Amino acid sequence: MEKRAYEIFSHVNREISVRIIPGHFATKHSHISHCLDMTEVKSRLDSAKAAAKILSDSFTGVPVDTIITLERMKMVGAFMADYLSHAGVNARQNIAVITPELVDDKLILRDNFLPYVMNCHVLLLTASATTGQTVNSGIEGIRYYGGTPVGAATVFGGEFACDVPVVKLFGVKDLQGYVSYSPQDCPMCKRGLKVDAVVNSYGYSKII
Repeated sequence: MEKRAYEIFSHVNREISVRIIPGHFATKHSHISHCLDMTEVKSRLDSAKAAAKILSDSFTGVPVDTIITLERMKMVGAFMADYLSHAGVNARQNIAVITPELVDDKLILRDNFLPYVMNCHVLLLTASATTGQTVNSGIEGIRYYGGTPVGAATVFGGEFACDVPVVKLFGVKDLQGYVSYSPQDCPMCKRGLKVDAVVNSYGYSKII
């Protein structure tokens, strides 16, 4: 499977790359035609810092008190907080970066995290937003806990409706032939093509 892999690079900064593996993959919400390996962006200092700079540039004019990070994006979120606290309306602000629990796509905030969301301007950061379900559920959760969602940022995003601005490093147009289907409507399954791997925010596990 890995022999099919190739890299795509950001048009803005070539330090930011994502490894792409074509095939048939199952996520929590969909079946997709390409697996996106974001290990570099999530794990390496230079890549995380470069990604944070690009994502932060879209929010320098927006008040941000807290960044909620999902899908192992806390390093990128910390760099975003640093960039935002040195520019625009957030200059010299002590921005919080938190990772709440996510249960059945619902944000769960324990009491110690409530002060970082209630009556605060909150930015949501995820690694991938293919169907928009995680992003929209996160926005709903921020409002439920009394916060004001100011936007969402993601490394890769599909086309979906959201009532706050969504900034993507990579989109569907960057992946030639990328498609996403609900599991029950997946044409690859209907053609009898076996699933190559199960994918989540930690990576992928091949199905032998």
